[in-house]
Amino acid sequence: MTAASFSSLQSDHSPNSSNSQGVGVRTSGSAAPKPATPDFAVLGGGLSGRLVAWRLAGAGHRVALYERGGPEGGEAAAWVAAAMLAPLAEAAVAELLITELGVASLDTWPRILAELPEPVFFQRNGTLVVWHHADRTEAPLFERRVRANAPRELADAHFTTLQGAQLDAAEPALAGRFARGWLLDGEGQLDNRQALAALAAGLAQRGVETHWHTSVDDANLPQARVTIDCRGLGAKPALPALRGIRGEVARVHAPGIGLTRPVRLLHPRYPLYIAPKQNDLYVIGATEIEGEDRSPVSVRSALELLSAAFAVHPAFGEARILELNSQVRPTLPDHRPALIWDGDATLRVNGLYRHGFMIAPAVADEAVRVAEALLAGRLADADAFEALRAGSRWASMLHTTQGQSERAHA
Repeated sequence: MTAASFSSLQSDHSPNSSNSQGVGVRTSGSAAPKPATPDFAVLGGGLSGRLVAWRLAGAGHRVALYERGGPEGGEAAAWVAAAMLAPLAEAAVAELLITELGVASLDTWPRILAELPEPVFFQRNGTLVVWHHADRTEAPLFERRVRANAPRELADAHFTTLQGAQLDAAEPALAGRFARGWLLDGEGQLDNRQALAALAAGLAQRGVETHWHTSVDDANLPQARVTIDCRGLGAKPALPALRGIRGEVARVHAPGIGLTRPVRLLHPRYPLYIAPKQNDLYVIGATEIEGEDRSPVSVRSALELLSAAFAVHPAFGEARILELNSQVRPTLPDHRPALIWDGDATLRVNGLYRHGFMIAPAVADEAVRVAEALLAGRLADADAFEALRAGSRWASMLHTTQGQSERAHA
């Protein structure tokens, strides 16, 4: 692994060990003792990077984290996410691997949040799927896709048809507005920005050496025994097939509506989700655009999002727009996440696409398992990696640049 001193990094601020604000400069004239080389350098402090660093530090390892943005996470794709934990609903557009990662992560999130030093809004009231009468042909298509991509027992246990009074009772805010719908019981959501802040506090609590506002160049990596690259699109020089898919959301304040769970509206052109957070805040989204354009939300996208929300409940017409945001999601050609070992001392974690919060805990847990094997010297060659891969529940997510397993360069 190429190594260089911290001073060779391109940074807006001097890195400050274990300082979640990333500010502060040593003023003493005496030479400081040379710090011990970290066990792990985690590049990228978005959702995946924070989870991986936090988990490794909790296991007793020395960890340094480098993030071009600040501790609030405003540079990360996770900052714009609705943070819905909906593996069954996402099965309509995702394969079995994603569904199973989502189920595993949904069970893990409560344990993570219980260990963080700051509170995070978390809800597990299910997902409500509805459609207008004119779009009723979308309903059987959605159900067929879900049942094709989700384990049968999961769909049978958590896919409940609601009609008339049943639907009104399940979501009183929408009473009389939809004749039929589905309740996907057991799904959930959390507050993305609270989660990022709580993870930053958790990194400080566990003694992670944080370097906020610090960009890392591939030619000048920080010193560490193992490097874990969680930079998303920042890793594109090493993963040329990686691409960005733009997502856009509106955040609105809408007192008096009172949705109690995320709602998904089926529509042939404008499928929509509305995720209710605390204090009458709603995150509205669904647009997906190929490309890495980071410009502000377009008028067309804003009209589509807000018009569809108004069609769900007319009171959204009086909501106040707090933000219109866009971000670019790192995506690999097959839309799967990947853990890619370079054959030396670098592990790349990437490609979470639109499923970040939904699958990140399971992806991070597997990344920690592989990273600890690297640190312990158990991955001496491609054969050792294949043995580790064969014993993984998520074998299809594990790849190496050695031999024929690599796909991210395809």
